[in-house]
Amino acid sequence: MNKDNLKGTMDDAAGRVKRQAGEWTGDTKTQVEGATQQVKGKAEKAWGNVKDAAKDATKNTNQGNQSNQGNQSNQSNQSNQSNRSQEDVDRERRNEPNRP
Repeated sequence: MNKDNLKGTMDDAAGRVKRQAGEWTGDTKTQVEGATQQVKGKAEKAWGNVKDAAKDATKNTNQGNQSNQGNQSNQSNQSNQSNRSQEDVDRERRNEPNRP
């Protein structure tokens, strides 16, 4: 996890709170501000995931030069990470809480 992921998580959570408060009070401006902050947070998290994936790919490439078998294992792990990330995106679209 990097600072973009952390900042994105914070913005997403703060946006959810703000949006919900706007819904409870009937304040559409607050709802829109909260939704906007959520989108910003999700974009920051996505950017953080891209940066992490690039970092992992670089790290795995360097390790792969030492061992072909290790490289195949790392590619498998990257595929699993991509699938997990897509599940997170789908869960967020359905507004479900993140699961460990």
